Amino acid sequence: MTDFAVAIRVYYEDTDFSGVVYHARYLHFFERGRTEALRACGVRHCELLQRAEPLVFAVRKMTVEWLAPARIDDLIEVRTRFVETRGARFLLEQEIRREGRLLARADVEAACMNRDGRPRRLPADVAGRLAARVRDETSRARSTGD
Repeated sequence: MTDFAVAIRVYYEDTDFSGVVYHARYLHFFERGRTEALRACGVRHCELLQRAEPLVFAVRKMTVEWLAPARIDDLIEVRTRFVETRGARFLLEQEIRREGRLLARADVEAACMNRDGRPRRLPADVAGRLAARVRDETSRARSTGD
């Protein structure tokens, strides 16, 4: 399921009193994964903010399933796959793994909007980069049987 992966170390600040990652911290890990996946596509938040009409991305909907705990000092991998782009939105699937074991997964719908919070179509260059990732991942999945 990998379109893009980033390794993240679990620090003390990410855990509860027992050394297990606090459930809300997974949202931070997923955010880092999305940001790095976008960066790998050539889409940078700072450049979106510098456009004539500054644009931002916001999570519109997210479904998370926690399957096993991550613990202090674990090296986890956040995997992000672009699934679909349409209008102002794009869909992603994300996973958090430790040594290959699935710990958590999320389905994410993100939206493009201006600074006033009004939806805006993905700019053509951004939509093109994300759509290329969707096509690449779809082609790879078909060829490998994933």
